[in-house]
Amino acid sequence: MSVRRIDLNLFRVFEAVMRSRSVSGAAIELDLTASAVSHALSRLRRALDDELFVPGPAGMEPTLRALELAPDVHDGLQRLSAALAARPFVPGDAIRTFCIAASDYPASTIIPPLVGRLADAAPNVALRMFPGSRLDAVRLLDEGRIDLVLGWIDEIPERMGHRTVVIEHEALVVRKDHPLTRGVLTRQRLFDFPFVVVELTGTEDRGVDGFIDERGLVRRTWIERLLIETAGSGGPVGKVAVTVPSYGPVAPILEQTDMIATLPRRLALQVARSGSLVMLDLPYEPLQVRVDAVWHQRAERDRGLRWLVDEMVDIMRPVPDEAAPG
Repeated sequence: MSVRRIDLNLFRVFEAVMRSRSVSGAAIELDLTASAVSHALSRLRRALDDELFVPGPAGMEPTLRALELAPDVHDGLQRLSAALAARPFVPGDAIRTFCIAASDYPASTIIPPLVGRLADAAPNVALRMFPGSRLDAVRLLDEGRIDLVLGWIDEIPERMGHRTVVIEHEALVVRKDHPLTRGVLTRQRLFDFPFVVVELTGTEDRGVDGFIDERGLVRRTWIERLLIETAGSGGPVGKVAVTVPSYGPVAPILEQTDMIATLPRRLALQVARSGSLVMLDLPYEPLQVRVDAVWHQRAERDRGLRWLVDEMVDIMRPVPDEAAPG
């Protein structure tokens, strides 16, 4: 089938349905009626002699042919848009939706101030968020269904571009009247109290030593560093009393118990502002973890995406009370 016989706008509909897995969702994204999207999809089906999408339990499921086409369609539309762009990306004039997969930390610390900044600088730019713990994040990037992945990432495939948004440090947090707030804090004293541990990916993702490996993208989970370092060493090992899949439950648990939690420093500062929790001076050198933005290499010339990442980096520049200890 020659591309000259196909209306290229049909591929915009194809990509929107691929992203949303829904005719109605694609219609909202493209500002069309659902019937217009259905009609366009029917035309493309006839042109390509394939169903492309079929009803399934999670919405419109792509056929094998659609999955094969998706990366090239996305790449072609991106290149065409870049070629036709006659001016730089202008945030105030842009009408665009960025799809981002973010783990709990960037969703809590980077996204809220970013949304506030977009409301002023780019009122017609929207964000669609996906859980960053999903094991198919790389596939979503490859298919063009998301624009960015945000999280702790240690190894990145060559076909991906990336930039460090912030370097985070760990911090110890306990309730205000915890026994560890009195006297000298040592490693040994830490092991006298149980820990609440955040495992961002959950056990179903088969994390090993705080990492998960997904199609070449090795992502780090924020798991209690002391427990990892001492396990199997023959020395004292901290007791994990509770594991949770996100940071949300940590503060309420600490407020009602003598448990200890290790949090990224910016989150620790947030919860400490409530007055019921306090940060402790670490009795060891704090762990440092990079939070990276990762995109597919076909988006290297995407000025809008680069602008968005620049905004994230600017938002996360340290202020005096967020500076790393020591």
